[in-house]
Amino acid sequence: MPCVPRYPVPYMRWLDLAVIAAYLAGITWFGARFRSSQHSLRDYFLGGRTIPWWAIALSIVSAETSTLTVIGTPVLAFQGDFGFLQLVLGYLLARVVIATLFLPAYFRGEMFTAYELIRQRFGPRLRRIAAGTFLVLRALAEGVRVFAISIVVSVILGSGETVSADTWSIIGILCLTLFYTYEGGLAAVIWTDVAQMFLYVFGAVLSLFLLLHQIPGGFAHVVDVAAPLGKLRVFDFRLAPPAIFFSRTYSFWAGIIGGCFLTTASHGTEQLLVQRLLAARSRTESQIALFSSWLVIFFQFSLFLVIGVCLFVLYRERGLPPPAISDRLYPLFIWQNLPPGVAGLVMAAILAASMSNLSAALNSLASTTVLDIIRPLQMLRAQRQANRAEPSDASSLQLSRIATLVWGVILAFIALLARHWGSVLQAGLSIASIVYGALLGVFLLGLLTKRVRENDAIVAMLCGLSMMLYVRFATPIAFPWYVLIGSATTFLVGVGVSLFHSKETA
Repeated sequence: MPCVPRYPVPYMRWLDLAVIAAYLAGITWFGARFRSSQHSLRDYFLGGRTIPWWAIALSIVSAETSTLTVIGTPVLAFQGDFGFLQLVLGYLLARVVIATLFLPAYFRGEMFTAYELIRQRFGPRLRRIAAGTFLVLRALAEGVRVFAISIVVSVILGSGETVSADTWSIIGILCLTLFYTYEGGLAAVIWTDVAQMFLYVFGAVLSLFLLLHQIPGGFAHVVDVAAPLGKLRVFDFRLAPPAIFFSRTYSFWAGIIGGCFLTTASHGTEQLLVQRLLAARSRTESQIALFSSWLVIFFQFSLFLVIGVCLFVLYRERGLPPPAISDRLYPLFIWQNLPPGVAGLVMAAILAASMSNLSAALNSLASTTVLDIIRPLQMLRAQRQANRAEPSDASSLQLSRIATLVWGVILAFIALLARHWGSVLQAGLSIASIVYGALLGVFLLGLLTKRVRENDAIVAMLCGLSMMLYVRFATPIAFPWYVLIGSATTFLVGVGVSLFHSKETA
């Protein structure tokens, strides 16, 4: 065991479990209260566009954050340094691109999903392809995040170094999150995001304070130990031959360039986050929310990296071996070393991050399924059959709730497979990065070109996806470069194919 429990387990664990149970029940009740305000698709998927910018900003942070972030980020600093922050700097550059290029296009009309923009520019077929691509991407990436819940619960239940016994934890958390997401729509998602974000950040600050209390000399001693070993290094400006340069995951160039393309894709083209930006009262408030969220993201990642370095010093000072499953590092420390009740509160905070991200994913998956795939097909069928009525908002709303349930079941199955995919944080980022490039490339074709047509963009997107599958499975290139390669391939192929059109048909 990495740390000896300081408190009697049989009696004191009941207090921690009671705190966790109270949180799970309370947040589920809070989210379900928003059902009464859901009367239309606009209410269910955009919160009626009445949500203030600061709540959207915090919801964006929560949507970006999951159990992957909370338990995976400290491991990066424990095993390496602060290099991950280079990627976060790229996130800021991406927000400039999104605010100036994407948001003006999204707010020109009443859009419910990101892929409505693709329909307006290219047509319904590419809209369905883009939406379907997002569904696959988000289902796979979210499945990894759902699986990460079982890592935390395995610590709580004392399941040792394996997570196979904690399958029911995935189902339990998923069912609770499904309940309030099904009932309250995006309004419930955003306001529970706000509450849960405060909780998991508070839990992280509290755990850092208690962690420093266990290290003689506190933070000053952490710096004295970690600095000479290079643990506090942020920037890596080294240049190297291409084979090494592009295989280095966390460097300044991969962070600024790769992080910019990664976040432009995730925040500019993926429904999970675009949905929040569309829920703002105006384009200006959407932009304010976007930039404000970066400040919180930077603080959040810095906090978890500091926790990782402090754990490194603690383990080094005590001569303790790290856990066999590295992602158990942070939750193990919490559960075995924090006072009774406090340990339960911080573990509840980690579960808060998972439920927050999961609810966001469920709502975005349902909105894309219904609004970009099912509802357009229903309307097309109604147009072909003169005596057939178009689907009403009420029927689409009920269908949206059913889609939420279906996606919950799908995510549970994917989560059970994700235990074989390695480090949860990098697995989630790698899966997303494979598909993001093609999505971003198609959006850039729509926003920056006029000659490219729907068929050109479809061919380009397929080429971008094929290129990324090759890069992922046949090259050592690191994931921060995936989106740049995929979007560049998609964009250049689309422009190249369009050159074969005559000016009259372009």
